[in-house]
Amino acid sequence: MAQHKILMIEDDLELAEILTEYLEQFDFAITVEDDPFKAVSILKLEPFDLVILDLTLPGMDGLEVCEAIRERQDIPIIISSARSDVTDKVKALELGADDYMPKPYDPRELEARIQSVLRRYAAKTEAKAENKSDFKCDKETMTITYKGRNIDLTNAEFGILAYMIQKHGLVVSREDLIHNVNAINEDSSNKSIDVMVGRIRSKLGDKSLIESVRGVGYKLLK
Repeated sequence: MAQHKILMIEDDLELAEILTEYLEQFDFAITVEDDPFKAVSILKLEPFDLVILDLTLPGMDGLEVCEAIRERQDIPIIISSARSDVTDKVKALELGADDYMPKPYDPRELEARIQSVLRRYAAKTEAKAENKSDFKCDKETMTITYKGRNIDLTNAEFGILAYMIQKHGLVVSREDLIHNVNAINEDSSNKSIDVMVGRIRSKLGDKSLIESVRGVGYKLLK
């Protein structure tokens, strides 16, 4: 199962622990940070798939954090706050939050909303990537074409190339591929990933399409 990384910015550490324990059942990798300044810095250094953001934080209001995040990157943000005033809700959504959950709530609802937001973002990201790319990916038929030519791929090769297309222009690590491509065994070695990428390059007929990033992974260039 694909693993999504979530940054939870929450100063109620007891609540954060409860939510983390529940969400980890669904293969989410949770990082908790109670300092909003550190959280913003972490987002500059590490890739995350979604942010869960409290509004009442020490030193910086959550609305300011939301604005700071949205100015720098397009990442899903779910507000999780005891502040139920409609003004806060409207302001958060205007600043770019994708959802607003007033506390208290059932963790099951949070998990459902996370899944919903991630699905919307995945569809949007794939559409943007395909509009910029000569690659076309159809996950229902598990086919990929490059400049109109169908590429004959195994299930694992399809998963790798489809993930690279989704992350078009970004560096994809071998660990990302192992965690996010269902057809790849979790015990696969870096060497086996390299072999599969090598086969994909050969099938594409242009080895320069996939750039090797030394010590990290790969990047799809076109």
